Amino acid sequence: MAVTATPGAPAQAPPAKAAFPAGAAAVAALVLLVAALAVVDITQGTAAVGAGEVWRAVTGRADAGDASVVVASRLPRAAAAVLVGVALGAAGAALQAVSRNVLAAPDTLAVNAGSYLALGVLTVTGASFPLLASSGVAFAGGLAAAAVVLGLSGLGAGTVRLVLAGSALALGLGSVTDALLLLFPEQTDGLYQWSQGSVGQNGFGGVVQMAPVVLFGLAGLLLVARRVDVLALGDDAARGLGVPVLGTRVTAVVLASLLSAAAVTLAGPIGFVGLCAPALVRPLARRLRGLARARAAVPVAGLAGAALVLGSDVLLRASVSAESAVAVPTGVVTSGVGAVFLVVMALRTGDGGGAAAPDRLRIPSRAAFAATVAGLVALLAAVVVAAVLLGDTPLLLGDVLNWAQGRGDRVVTFVLDTRVPRVLAALLAGAALALSGTLVQAVTRNPLADPGVLGVSGGAGLGAVLLVTTVPAAGTWSVAGAAFAGAAATAALVFGLAARGGFRQNRLVLVGVGASAGTTALISLLIVLTDPFNATKALTWLSGSTYGRTLPDVLPVAVVLAFGAAVAVLRRRQLDLVSLDDDTPRLLGLRLAPARLGLLATSVLLSATAVAAAGTIGFVGLVAPHAARALAGRRHVRVVPTAMLLGALLVCSADLLGRTVIAPAQLGAGLMTAVVGAPYFLYLLVRTRR
Repeated sequence: MAVTATPGAPAQAPPAKAAFPAGAAAVAALVLLVAALAVVDITQGTAAVGAGEVWRAVTGRADAGDASVVVASRLPRAAAAVLVGVALGAAGAALQAVSRNVLAAPDTLAVNAGSYLALGVLTVTGASFPLLASSGVAFAGGLAAAAVVLGLSGLGAGTVRLVLAGSALALGLGSVTDALLLLFPEQTDGLYQWSQGSVGQNGFGGVVQMAPVVLFGLAGLLLVARRVDVLALGDDAARGLGVPVLGTRVTAVVLASLLSAAAVTLAGPIGFVGLCAPALVRPLARRLRGLARARAAVPVAGLAGAALVLGSDVLLRASVSAESAVAVPTGVVTSGVGAVFLVVMALRTGDGGGAAAPDRLRIPSRAAFAATVAGLVALLAAVVVAAVLLGDTPLLLGDVLNWAQGRGDRVVTFVLDTRVPRVLAALLAGAALALSGTLVQAVTRNPLADPGVLGVSGGAGLGAVLLVTTVPAAGTWSVAGAAFAGAAATAALVFGLAARGGFRQNRLVLVGVGASAGTTALISLLIVLTDPFNATKALTWLSGSTYGRTLPDVLPVAVVLAFGAAVAVLRRRQLDLVSLDDDTPRLLGLRLAPARLGLLATSVLLSATAVAAAGTIGFVGLVAPHAARALAGRRHVRVVPTAMLLGALLVCSADLLGRTVIAPAQLGAGLMTAVVGAPYFLYLLVRTRR
């Protein structure tokens, strides 16, 4: 019997009926993929235990040795990978749904960084807590970090603002945690490797305790799924339908943070699973409408996350030797995958416009500018004197004068021979980073760009760490060359991909953050594979330490800084023009592409030599140019010297504080600048919020 309906209804009904079996088939395929990967994962390891031995161990017919390997190590590892993947995938899907932002995830919201810091503090205290209590501490840290990022970036804000806020806060929190690693090496032994995310387990104890937490979080998300779907209509429409918008969002963020905390407690912060898993499900949801709803999308994203973690673990253990696979964390592989994903997303995401609108800055008079420069010079001179005199062995000015004349005693000579190069390294590296940031911000017309955010410093760090860990006896110029090679390769990738469309803000920042994540993953891989001595040396160097620097170490950055300053002064008019727009320089006869390329190459050279001289020091290239423009206006004839003075002052002060506040223990200048720079960066995001 035929049934007549209104136009449009018959066209909608068949797909709705067909969607269920198709959706069920897709879910079944995911389940089978997870099961197959789990079986492969169980058969991998250092012991020769194949599928037959695993089956006999599961059925209770294996000998004691094989059964012990399977039950105590292989099965718990696979179960932990599934549980962590489900938790992170579901958390990422929920966060993306409530924020309406495809780049929202436990990583980009700094949830993992907050949980990691909370557990690091717990480890340093030496207190012994049950696993569930540790999960509660991680949950509190992750939730606090997510609240800060969402509060600063705004729910539903653009991708760039969210990623920048999360990256800045994660870097700041990570710097505090790294300081704990360096200050308390015995209490935090093994914490760095764990921080990269490892699903290795000793028995089922952790999995059994975390499984109810994950199930509770999933159940809570499914209960609020209908309200989350309504949020996609917009806040006003959701309120009109009686949905409590704020309460729904807070509930979803709390539950997602709980899932992330459980995963961090069990396996450490495994990166980018919560970002990639929902993205893998999104194309499927476009074909199967049923999977677009949160009630289906959240668990399916969890399955995709489980497949991603298991697949990464299988790939890792298949690519390297069994002995190396034990040392290499699974999170290194997922971070590499996430870095590629961020770059791809940057190339596919439309830009919301160009760079941010320029700040309205006052133009100081010549007298005011001269007074500003004189004040900065006097302040820098005072900091330099304090840096030379203060330390684990305080000195007097007379001691310095005697040393300069070659009449100092043995103790004074030894102290100053080691301290003066450190002060010079901090001064020159700070000025070089500030000048590098000034050039990048002018060329890209992006006030949020700097060598660290754009991955250039990470590339330099990767090149230097690669040489330090493989050739421990490498000299100063070799390290500088390796740092420049890494920075040049990363810069070519970032600026080459971002050049499509004229260095648009979204594309440039997202590609840079992706490149930075990739270099961080590779650096972590090098550190965990090298011997403990080289690992400690690399970690100290990465913290931005000037420890052990000599005058030959300072020479490369001094030469490059002189060259870079000369280029900036001679091309100050070009800097003024390229920082305006694309049309004005062309109308005045300036060839824009060669000018940009030359200035960017100079910026990369400055950043690379600064990293080689003082390690990775973040935020200086961002903070110094901003403060210089606020003090001196926009003309680069004034901005360049002011920024260089501010950069030198910031790094020298950070180095002084790092080696005197907790003497005889020391903290790297990079850690100190990150603690100061991250809040300032977040302040800039708040000030420029639209």
